[in-house]
Amino acid sequence: TFYFQHKNAFYKYDLSARKGDMLLSFSERATATDYNEVANHLAYTIDNNLYVANSKNPEIAVTRFSDRNVVSGQAIARYEFGISKGTFWSADGLKLAFYEKDETDVADYPLLNVGPTPGALQEVKYPMAGQKSEYARVGVFDTQNGRTLYLKVDGPKDQFLTNLAWGPNGQYIYLAVLNREQNRMLLNQYDAANGAFVKTLFEETHSKYVEPEHPVWFLPNNPNEFLWMSERDGFMHVYHYNLEGEMLKQITKGNWTVLNIIGLSNSGKNLIVKGTDESGLNQYAYSVTLSGDKKPKQLSEKSGVHSYAMSDDGILLIDVYSSVKTPYVADIINTRGKKVTTLKASPNPLRDHAIGTPEMVEVKAADGTILNGRIIKPSNFNPRERYPVLVYVYGGPHAQMVSNRWMGGAPLWMYHWAEQGYIVFTLDNRGSANRGFEFENIIHRQMGTVEIEDQMAGVEYLKSLNYVDATRMAVHGWSYGGFMATSLMLRQPDVFKVGVAGGPVTDWKYYEVMYGERYMDQPQENPEGYRKASLLTHAGNLKGDLLLIHGALDNIVVMQHSYALINEFIRLGTLVDFFPYPNHEHNVRGKDRVHLMNKVLTYIDDKLK
Repeated sequence: TFYFQHKNAFYKYDLSARKGDMLLSFSERATATDYNEVANHLAYTIDNNLYVANSKNPEIAVTRFSDRNVVSGQAIARYEFGISKGTFWSADGLKLAFYEKDETDVADYPLLNVGPTPGALQEVKYPMAGQKSEYARVGVFDTQNGRTLYLKVDGPKDQFLTNLAWGPNGQYIYLAVLNREQNRMLLNQYDAANGAFVKTLFEETHSKYVEPEHPVWFLPNNPNEFLWMSERDGFMHVYHYNLEGEMLKQITKGNWTVLNIIGLSNSGKNLIVKGTDESGLNQYAYSVTLSGDKKPKQLSEKSGVHSYAMSDDGILLIDVYSSVKTPYVADIINTRGKKVTTLKASPNPLRDHAIGTPEMVEVKAADGTILNGRIIKPSNFNPRERYPVLVYVYGGPHAQMVSNRWMGGAPLWMYHWAEQGYIVFTLDNRGSANRGFEFENIIHRQMGTVEIEDQMAGVEYLKSLNYVDATRMAVHGWSYGGFMATSLMLRQPDVFKVGVAGGPVTDWKYYEVMYGERYMDQPQENPEGYRKASLLTHAGNLKGDLLLIHGALDNIVVMQHSYALINEFIRLGTLVDFFPYPNHEHNVRGKDRVHLMNKVLTYIDDKLK
């Protein structure tokens, strides 16, 4: 059987009987639906309130707030700390834990929607660095008596309540409670029956920041023990604990990153995790003993980036992967790594097209760290010619541009642009993901410093190639990449002739509390770091052509970033180009993205050639 939502109802379908049944219906206005098949209960939100539906009642109000500053059942902390939703069912589906946030003290930020006539003000709550933030709490709704209680969480009201998880019997709730400074985390246990604090199992601290992103994971065969993922030894690894908060064992170790826990093998002795290799370019499943006494066994033989799903009995895995040389393969393997069968092996879908091949390169940073890069050349590449270069950059935390997946992780527009006679280059600088905690946190309090040093190491590498025309170089990036592209244009003004920055962060004081303060602290705590990172500080250095692009409805990097920098260029008498997308948020999506890429690449070509 499987379950699915269609419009405003949930259904169950029996594959053997070829028969389906509607299980429950709910309001057509519902968003953020969260279904529990054990109890046949559905949680959902309408506007800022939370509701539950069952087979008898499609709309049971859990909260009834008329104050729109109070929001229940939605993700909090702007989706940081691994938070992707706001509702959490107990295993039996009888109780519902949910996030709630009070945004009364968060400033309203105005966005202009030009769709209607006249244009309409569209306000969002946006907590900027150093300013007042949202105040979170956790509610628990009991479907049997219809009552709601709130966990009694001590501490400042602007602390973060993260990584919510139920214990296996539904008696306790576990929270990672993080201070606003983000340098001290407490893993706390709470009684779901009355909301009382039970105990702190352990704490983690770091002089820069602690970033919990994974909730407790209870062992299916032992409800008194759980696993916790932490970067405390420099890489994300798995630690084994009991309910007294005693660490029994560090299960995984080494200079590689555990990305997630897949499950427990059928024997109950081996944990299956997904992780990188030491290069960060490949991702595999590994089998590790819970005792941690053996070296992890890599289950997938083929190099590449793999993703997995485990069967309920812990015997088989679906292993889907690709690499630079392999478009797509879906295998079934067992938890010892033996292939059982191949479900699908795709031929190269681009075999009839003229397209270049990505080349993986290594670039050495100033401190000797090896950085991963990718070069895309035209399919008719001639080593005796000298080509202009487009450097595509992101460069920030939580993202990895270069990996051993199909096309090297590059989108098709990069290959299209290479066919127009360009070399397209990307480098994952320090600060980016999947290379360890120190590789990332070196940017702390100094965003835009080490990242630029590493990108310049990439430029020096490009200059060493006799087919690169270093007098014709462009740089493009979006979001953090927009910050990086503009930073490179302003702080290395003699390198790039043209830059295109989309949705750029121009001053970190305009960015949000949760992400911005983790890496930069508050503006009043790090004024020199903010001043140096601000693109306004360096605006007078511009020599090349710069195009800024921004979505007018951007609620992630608000338009104020581009406006502030443009205003500084006006003050300086500097001519730059600016292109807004009136009906788009942080990214330009849908058919308009064709227009965006045409705008970006035409601008580069016009200015560079």
